[in-house]
Amino acid sequence: MNDLLWPTYDGPRHLAAIEEVALTDRGLPGTTYDLLVRAARLWPDRVALSVLPDGERWEQPTERTFAELLADVHRYANAFHALDVRRTDGVALLAPNCDELITATLAAELAGIAAPINGGLSGQHIVELLRRSGARVLVAAGPDLAPEVWTKARGIAREAGIETLLALCPTGGGAGEAGLPPLDGVRVGHLSALAAEQPHECFVGEPPSATDLAALFHTGGTTGTPKLAAHTHANEVADAWMIAAIGVLDVESVAFAALPLFHVNALVVTLLAPLFKGQRGVWAGPLGYRDTSLFASFWKVVERYGISFMSGVPTIYGVLADRPVDADIASLRFALVGASALPKAVRERFESATGVPLLEGYGLTEATCASARSFVEHPVPGTVGQRLPYQQVKTIEVTAEGEWVDLPTGEIGVLAIGGPTVFPGYVVDRGPDGPVLDGLGKLRQGWLDTGDLARIDGDGFVHLTGRAKDLIIRGGHNIDPAVIENALMTHPAVTAAQAVGRPDVHAGEVPVAFVTLAPGADVRPVDLRAWACDRVPEQAAAPRAVTVLDALPVTPVGKPFKPALRAAATGEAIADALRDMPAITGVRGELDEGVVVAIVSLARGADESAVKEALNRFAITWRLELS
Repeated sequence: MNDLLWPTYDGPRHLAAIEEVALTDRGLPGTTYDLLVRAARLWPDRVALSVLPDGERWEQPTERTFAELLADVHRYANAFHALDVRRTDGVALLAPNCDELITATLAAELAGIAAPINGGLSGQHIVELLRRSGARVLVAAGPDLAPEVWTKARGIAREAGIETLLALCPTGGGAGEAGLPPLDGVRVGHLSALAAEQPHECFVGEPPSATDLAALFHTGGTTGTPKLAAHTHANEVADAWMIAAIGVLDVESVAFAALPLFHVNALVVTLLAPLFKGQRGVWAGPLGYRDTSLFASFWKVVERYGISFMSGVPTIYGVLADRPVDADIASLRFALVGASALPKAVRERFESATGVPLLEGYGLTEATCASARSFVEHPVPGTVGQRLPYQQVKTIEVTAEGEWVDLPTGEIGVLAIGGPTVFPGYVVDRGPDGPVLDGLGKLRQGWLDTGDLARIDGDGFVHLTGRAKDLIIRGGHNIDPAVIENALMTHPAVTAAQAVGRPDVHAGEVPVAFVTLAPGADVRPVDLRAWACDRVPEQAAAPRAVTVLDALPVTPVGKPFKPALRAAATGEAIADALRDMPAITGVRGELDEGVVVAIVSLARGADESAVKEALNRFAITWRLELS
């Protein structure tokens, strides 16, 4: 292979040598389309995709070679072009994963700008995202693939100004015999039927350039005001190359993909990165990791397809750790984990049961996808990995005046990222030249404020210590606490509300809320919880519990102080988990230099082993003390 394109990258010591060559000299493709064209030229007859219809039919994939994938992308992009989609126009994609969605996503980046959307969001949020994306074409799961998504798409199409609504078919199945009912003022049809009429040899429109926008990704599963982060083609290609450059992966490696394509990880890690080396991608069915039948046969899937690596969130590996390894999984070199903190117990159980190392990573949508990674042969416990090549990291202090002050190596501060993967901004409007972008205070001189607290050691390894931002991350799903707080504030008895994450063994954390009530109000916490559950935009944001306080904690200047609430929620969660252990004399959550710590008091002479085992199931910092 080309040494410039593929430098030696097997451990942390190689980072400096890699960066002695400028990224611009490494010969990366300019766009995601160029990347696909290159793969089809180098490996035309190699299988690019094996897409499973669902978890039960894991031995009946739909497969396409790289040449066939390129031809299909040409057809789909030409179909979009025939619908007047041009370089700065969005193509919205609202569907669970399927064979056609992969093609449609790549085609949308070729003809215009892909705008993938989570179908689980409320209709109101989806309408707002469609408007901000400027999409006049909406590609959605058809009635044979996901009838509830199709019904939602039809309901919002006219409200969002959609001119054409195109249905996707299930993997391995054509369009249903029954036609699609018409929709007043909206053209309706099957995308595959429209694409079949288009040429496959080339794209008839103007291909994109590296600086053009490739995609718009919404930045929260449940946000009060949806934000669309823009990615350029150069952003996505650079980040995909950084992942593909991992030395243990070669042309024979096989990626397993089961995260939804509205998530940057699915696009960059398991679709674009494998294109660099001609690697096969094996894609789970529409339910992805939520498919219980997939878990029942998971290790057989690994053996059948020779899976080399996979990507998931901690909860996935917690489930897989309990599945007996009933197949030969020697091909599985490592499993990537990110999106939320990895509990020590989950790591130990998974690695002990499978012999497969879990490699933590770190990234965020605003930095395209991945910004740090761990190594199979060089583990550094307590970190999310070393910064990726050509990405820069530092910690800063943001002053009361909004100024950024760089901190010395090893000092805790807000993590900032610079380099070729930093996004150009959020979509805030649409002008004559396409989306209007603004950093909204997150960007400064090419650096991105991640909102996460961290320290960075001398080798560029990132040690996360907390979150400056208040997002609740439930099983890798981002929840804006404002939507819970707003729902509770509509109750006539509630005078103030704050939502935070409470540690949870299965989901990493779950939302809980704290409220104050009007004088004389007589309302039960269970009734407040029901009120909020009925009014949040999706059930992932439904608070697990609501606690009534006399007053909510504030800073000396009167601002809400959520760390104190997170400490209280942590104490409650651990107390519940240890309730049946007689050796426990007390549990409390405290703040130690800004970090939430669960402090567990034990009777003298108590056996600590069971307590430690229970605590290690949570992704928290804890301390034992004798009473």
